[in-house]
Amino acid sequence: MTTQDHEKYMRLAYEQAFKSYSEGGCPIGGVLVDNDTGAVLGAGHNTLVQEGNPVIHGEMDAMRAAGRLTNRHNTTMYTTLQPCFMCTGTIAQFGIPRVVIADVQNASSDETITFMRARGIEVIVMDAGKSAAAHDCITLCARFKTEKPELWLEDWGGGPNPALAAAKR
Repeated sequence: MTTQDHEKYMRLAYEQAFKSYSEGGCPIGGVLVDNDTGAVLGAGHNTLVQEGNPVIHGEMDAMRAAGRLTNRHNTTMYTTLQPCFMCTGTIAQFGIPRVVIADVQNASSDETITFMRARGIEVIVMDAGKSAAAHDCITLCARFKTEKPELWLEDWGGGPNPALAAAKR
């Protein structure tokens, strides 16, 4: 896939993220694409607020929209924000070979990228200086974090568990 393809599909993922934001939800979108045909197999967005479901992140909703497939071994997942561990695990479990990410600035660390790359998944982080779609994803997410920090924290699992931190001591 070309840089133009990445821009096109990330723009679709951004539109999903903006839809969620417009509905009062977390602005994270995902699009699953067939590598041979370029067909969008599924698109979705975070539905924590809309469905009250904490596990339907943008990537999960795109997978849900794609439905049943024999496998996903020739697909690319486009995501507006670096995947969390739940979504990263799903990407690895279903054998998605490539992930294109718009925003790594609003994520907490590079651990999930390291995890995917260690499993042979190609990870492409778009350059916000060259990609309008990536720039828009970063800007929207940063805006949301400022406007609704409590919802941002809830979406990421509520922050570190103090009981687990105490157990490590």
